[in-house]
Amino acid sequence: MENSKLKKCLEEWLEEVTISEIQEKMENGRLSSKELVLMYLHRISRFDKELHSILEVNPDALQIAEALDAERRETGPRSRLHGIPILIKDNIDTHDKMHTSAGSFALKDSIALNDSFVAEQLRIAGAVILGKTNMTEWANFMAIGMKSGYSSRGGQVLNPYGPGKFDVGGSSSGSGAAIAANFAAAAVGTETSGSILNPSCQNSLVGIKPTVGLISRRGIIPIAHTQDTAGPMARTVEDAAILLTALCGKDEQDFITKTNPFMDFDFTEFLFKDGLKGKRIGIASEGFMELLSKEKQMVVAAALESLKLSGAEVIENIEIPSNKAEWKYDVLTYEFKPDLNSYLGSLHPSIPVRTLADLIEFNKRNEEKMLKYGQAVLLESEKTSGSLTEAAYINALEFDLYHSTQQGIDFALETYDLDAIVFPSDEGSHISAKAGYPTIAVPAGFTSHGEPVGITFAGTAFSEPLLIQVAYAFEQMTGFRKAPVLE
Repeated sequence: MENSKLKKCLEEWLEEVTISEIQEKMENGRLSSKELVLMYLHRISRFDKELHSILEVNPDALQIAEALDAERRETGPRSRLHGIPILIKDNIDTHDKMHTSAGSFALKDSIALNDSFVAEQLRIAGAVILGKTNMTEWANFMAIGMKSGYSSRGGQVLNPYGPGKFDVGGSSSGSGAAIAANFAAAAVGTETSGSILNPSCQNSLVGIKPTVGLISRRGIIPIAHTQDTAGPMARTVEDAAILLTALCGKDEQDFITKTNPFMDFDFTEFLFKDGLKGKRIGIASEGFMELLSKEKQMVVAAALESLKLSGAEVIENIEIPSNKAEWKYDVLTYEFKPDLNSYLGSLHPSIPVRTLADLIEFNKRNEEKMLKYGQAVLLESEKTSGSLTEAAYINALEFDLYHSTQQGIDFALETYDLDAIVFPSDEGSHISAKAGYPTIAVPAGFTSHGEPVGITFAGTAFSEPLLIQVAYAFEQMTGFRKAPVLE
């Protein structure tokens, strides 16, 4: 730092700063990536003792930042993420000095043998991977009734808007809390069903759950291959779009990415302030709104009134037939065992937990540490054959696909000739998740007690550009996000 006065000014400026504003200071020579990393580390050291959002910091972060500063001076920035500190969820592999454990003490010593695709893309873009965020253990696929944000390795993540008072959301809990608290420019979360969208709504963030296939799943500790995806979590739609641009791409080792139509694509080209004008937006209220508290319902209703002033054509109370379906998570139960066994079997030979059965036995041997909420979900998955040949699995997969598309998202879009569907908070996220379709969460206000509330825009496969348009327009028109007050 140049002097203590400048340091104080920069730290005050750091709160709610956007990636574009950071890049402007870097280009003008008024800020370096090394200084930026130091400021974020200082903020983490001051405020994260209470929040428990970060499991570990990258010990090489400062030197990586310094190298990127030198590269900027010599050849210019690689991308808009050059020198930008990004946090990633603890189920995303990095081949460095950090561990990847899905929040489980059973994998506390596991260091990935290779970078995940997500880590590769971030490094190519010139981002600084600042650290790993805490999460709901095994992405909340371990026990019934496990509290969002709890892990045996990292403890309980707390919501910065009301630590111990408001639910932090999960399973990308640490990513949500950390970015809300301004511990990095943005973060990467993962979602199987609601795990990006829920903590984004609970922490007044923008979260993008992409179409399955937009971002490679390689190197992410899995739950279910038909629904898993990584995605950005940020304080603004623009920052989320910048991060999504870097993460998007085809991967020869993950065949579903060959369906991705967006190559060398810039999602920030769809940041239009009038992005809602002329759009037909359907409001999915019945069966969803009543799942929220009365006060949250009022906050959402008030936010949705803004849509009527945006130039969009708003169709209220649209019907989604599958809302009345008896949704289950059987597909996840069947896919988890073979997917996790494949991941665990690829770890360094020093890691003794090689299968789901090994994990269950480890938890039993360390019951006091590992089984605060039990492991009923793990036990249920272990009962399956792991071969994906059961009729029950195939029937469940067909049920989910039909009811999430033909009787779900696509039904509503086609029946009402819609561009996008709005759900209150993250309710309805399971429908898009089972379809593998994209959804974007945006801040929608706060309750009288200060708890954040969000709404989500959903669409059909690879409709991210359109969803970014409407989400950005809504954000710019309303400006609901406010930073938490940390003490």
